[in-house]
Amino acid sequence: MMQTKNWHTRLGLALAALAVSAASWAEAPHRWQLNLGKGVTQTSQSAYDLHMIAFLICCAIGAIVFGMMFYAMWKFRKSKGAVAAKWSHNTAVEVVLTVVPTLILIAMAWPATKVMLNSADTANSELTIKVTGYQWKWRYEYVGTDINFMSSLKRDSDEARRIGSGVDPYSVDNYLLDVDRPLVIPADTKVRFVITAEDVIHAWWVPALGWKQDAIPGIINDSWTRVSKPGIYRGQCAELCGKDHGFMPIVVEVKPKAEFDQWLVAQQANSLPTSNIAAAGASAPAAASNLN
Repeated sequence: MMQTKNWHTRLGLALAALAVSAASWAEAPHRWQLNLGKGVTQTSQSAYDLHMIAFLICCAIGAIVFGMMFYAMWKFRKSKGAVAAKWSHNTAVEVVLTVVPTLILIAMAWPATKVMLNSADTANSELTIKVTGYQWKWRYEYVGTDINFMSSLKRDSDEARRIGSGVDPYSVDNYLLDVDRPLVIPADTKVRFVITAEDVIHAWWVPALGWKQDAIPGIINDSWTRVSKPGIYRGQCAELCGKDHGFMPIVVEVKPKAEFDQWLVAQQANSLPTSNIAAAGASAPAAASNLN
C-alpha cells in the first residue's frame, strides 16, 4: 500500500514538473527543446495551435500510409506465394488520393488564413513604435513623443565574445541576448510596430511574440502585439546582415500600464530641456493613452 502511494506521489510530482516546464517554455526557448513555444500573445498561441493541428494531421496520415504499406508487405509477401498484379491505373484510388488531400489542405488553410489576417490587422492600436535596424543595433522611436534611443549588445556580452578576452561566456547572464537599453511596452495594450532599416536588410524577431518582420531600407513594414503577462522577452535579428549579425539582440520589457506611464514620464523628462520637464510630466500619461 505504501509503495502504491509513493508511486502516485511521484507521478503527481512528475506531472507538476512537466506543467511548470511547459509554462516556462511559453516564455523562452530552452536547450534541447523540440517543439514550438506557446509564446505570450494571441498571435503566438494561435500559431502554436495551428502547428499542433498540422503536426497531428501529418502524424495520422503517416500512420495510415506506413500502416498500409507494412500490412501489404507482410500480407502479400513472396514467401506466402503472392503474385504481383499487373495493372497501371485505378481510377477510384486516384480520385480518392486527389480529393482527400485537397479537402485536408482546404480545412487547414481556412484557420491559417484567419490567423494571418488577424496578425496583419494593426487597426485600433494604442501605441506606435518605430523600429529601425542598423549594423548592428536597433533604434526605437515612440511615435508622438520625444523618446528615441538606440539599443545595443550589452557591454559584458560584447567583451566576452571577443577572441582572447579571457571571459568565460557561461559566466555572463543572458550571453548575447541582453542589451544596454531594452524596448519597454505596456501590458494589455495593442502596440503597433512600424519597422524599417537604415543600411541593409535586418529582421526584428522575438519568438515569444509569435511573429518576425523584415526591416528593409526604404520600406515600412508593420505588425502588432498585445502581451498580457509582464516580463522580459528576448529575441535576435533573424536576417543575415553582416559580420556582427549574431550580436544584434532584442529585449522587450513588458510593464504593467501604471509602471509604463511612470517610465514614460521619466523618459520624456530626460529627453526635454529643464524648462519643459514639468510640462512633460503633466502630459505624458495622456500621450501614452493617445499614441497611434
